[in-house]
Amino acid sequence: MSAVSTPPVKPSPARRDAESTRTAILKAARYLLARHAHGDITLKAVADRAGVSPPLILKYFGNKDTLFARVMSFETDAEALLAAPLDGLGPHMVRHVLVSQSEQGADPLLRIVFAPLHGEQGDILRANFRTQVTDRLTDRLTGPDAALRAELAVATLLGLGVMYGIARGPELRASTVDALTDRYAPTVQAYLTPQMNESKGS
Repeated sequence: MSAVSTPPVKPSPARRDAESTRTAILKAARYLLARHAHGDITLKAVADRAGVSPPLILKYFGNKDTLFARVMSFETDAEALLAAPLDGLGPHMVRHVLVSQSEQGADPLLRIVFAPLHGEQGDILRANFRTQVTDRLTDRLTGPDAALRAELAVATLLGLGVMYGIARGPELRASTVDALTDRYAPTVQAYLTPQMNESKGS
């Protein structure tokens, strides 16, 4: 007697729709936060960009403050940004920033550039960025001046994100991700890798 096979359980259409709607709302809010002060962003603006109604945002997130508390967290972004061994982390981070910009229209770091515009929300954004991105990267590094090197590496990535996504440099945007990664990643990787004389303390 043959065993009865059980087909894999697939998410229901309603669940898939709910997940895609949440993702669209968060993506829209992140896009707007990277370009406008928090106080200037309305739920209607988020809804319009996400292609949903404002009441649907309230259904999934409760209110604007709850939505932007999620948006101002870098936890998920940091996990993806730092998901590579240390000896190849520079190329991974550069590629991640470029692919996020070119394919998704959103930079995983760029929201922090506009933090001074956000008042109290800016303080939250900066604190989250420090603990979830730069401090987490610092913990990965070996050798002296790890915190400074982490901040320099992240600053280098931010510069790339600004030039590619905001200034929209035509030469950058005409280049392939592979070509830009080959040129730019060694600079980032240099901050992540201690020099031989530094690691020996000389």
